[in-house]
Amino acid sequence: MEKNWYVVHTYSGYENKVKANLEKRVETMGMNDKIFRVFIPEQEETDFKDGKKRVVLRKTFPGYVFVELIMTDDAWYVVRNTPGVTGFLGSSGGGTKPTSLPPEEVQSMLKQMGMNERRVEVDFTVGEMVEVLEGPFANFHGKVETIEFDKGKVTVSVDMFGRETNMELDFDQVAKI
Repeated sequence: MEKNWYVVHTYSGYENKVKANLEKRVETMGMNDKIFRVFIPEQEETDFKDGKKRVVLRKTFPGYVFVELIMTDDAWYVVRNTPGVTGFLGSSGGGTKPTSLPPEEVQSMLKQMGMNERRVEVDFTVGEMVEVLEGPFANFHGKVETIEFDKGKVTVSVDMFGRETNMELDFDQVAKI
């Protein structure tokens, strides 16, 4: 079976919570091999409030979350039963499988958001030492435990107060020592 993009309907205003819940469920239920990416289409807008200019992110499709997955009974069940999810777009209900989005539509949307297939070159490998560049753990050194190219994430084990602590960071938040 091949992976496709599907649209999940959520309660309006709960998109970020559904995304976080779904990503956590995928991790805890071991569905990384069937459910790959979850994203919420957003675009930057300039807003003026109290005479001050600020940049805010607005949802392009409020109430919808996009999920890349291989449509199996297990994957459908995990997504469908995530808190805040009301159903799949393109499903007639009664347990029927939804239709996927055309790949060209998804590619143009990802490109518009600057999220097109990220091919990031990293100069570190699993087991190497890296330095955390930003965040509360900036300047800490740690060992690379895992590298997830599809998500752009690296898991780093840092010695903190005499205990090993794993942190998930973006590729640009670490550098090889």
